Amino acid sequence: MSLFQKKTVEHSQNFTLGNAKTLVIVGLGNLGKEYDKTRHNIGFDCLDALRDSQTEFIPWQVKKNLFCIESTGSFGDTKVILIKPTTFMNESGKSIRTVLDYYKLPVSSLTAVHDELDIVFGQIRTRAGGSSAGHNGIKSITNQIGAEYGRVRIGILGIKPTEMDTADYVLAKFSSEELKNLSLLKREVQSILIELIYRRELYPDTRNFL
Repeated sequence: MSLFQKKTVEHSQNFTLGNAKTLVIVGLGNLGKEYDKTRHNIGFDCLDALRDSQTEFIPWQVKKNLFCIESTGSFGDTKVILIKPTTFMNESGKSIRTVLDYYKLPVSSLTAVHDELDIVFGQIRTRAGGSSAGHNGIKSITNQIGAEYGRVRIGILGIKPTEMDTADYVLAKFSSEELKNLSLLKREVQSILIELIYRRELYPDTRNFL
């Protein structure tokens, strides 16, 4: 899927625990100013953009007991929980496990939005299940709950200096040229997630991205 092609309102939080139409969408990233606009934080950035674009979502709230920042919203009968873990990336699974247990939701209700170094910048791929491809946040989630959850994989590979370590590269800022297209990339991710939300409304038993 290419970059240019698609593959304040008051709300009450009235969730039915374990409801088949409840979705949890997690954006992966690291908290802290030093991580803003870095490649590894694209998951956080995309969730911020989604929340800001849909009036159904309430403002972000810190949930210390769930190890995350959370926003919730209702789309018809579908309840959507957005979360940004407050753990560091490598311990994202701790937050996800706690959230799913708290809301009594199955692994199939989860979709993770994250950076993917094996995919070039501007491409987005979706799937359910699969390996971590070396992504420590995904590895942590899979270790906690298994691999059968949805993924929105956002390409971050640009022109990587040969001498730069991979860990340093993913924590680096996007280039000025990439920043020009970043808002468009985030809109593409929004479209994918909104489609997922409304598809869950129509087909609550459908597995994510299959």
